[in-house]
Amino acid sequence: MNNERLYSVLLAPIVSEKSTMLAEKRNQVAFRVLASATKQEVKSAVEKLFKVEVERVSILNRKGKTKRFGRFNGTRRTVRKAYVSLKAGQEINFLQEAG
Repeated sequence: MNNERLYSVLLAPIVSEKSTMLAEKRNQVAFRVLASATKQEVKSAVEKLFKVEVERVSILNRKGKTKRFGRFNGTRRTVRKAYVSLKAGQEINFLQEAG
C-alpha cells in the first residue's frame, strides 16, 4: 500500500464518552476514516502511525440526518467510523502522541 494513502486514511480520533468507555472496557479505539477506506488500510495505518498491534477492525457507516436549518432543509455529514481492537497490553494515548 502507498504510504501517502495510509497517512490520509485516518481523519480524526473520536473522543467521546462512548469511545472512552470502549477504550477502558474492550481496549478499542474509534476513528473517523475516509469513505473509501478498507479494514486492511485502517489496520495498516493504525499500526504504522501509532506503533501498536491491531487485533481486528470493525467499520460502520452512519448516514447523515436530515435536519431543518431555519426554513431550509439540510443534511448532516455522513460519517464512516472504524472501531479498532488492540491486542492485550497495547494502548494509544492521544495526549502523549500529540506532544
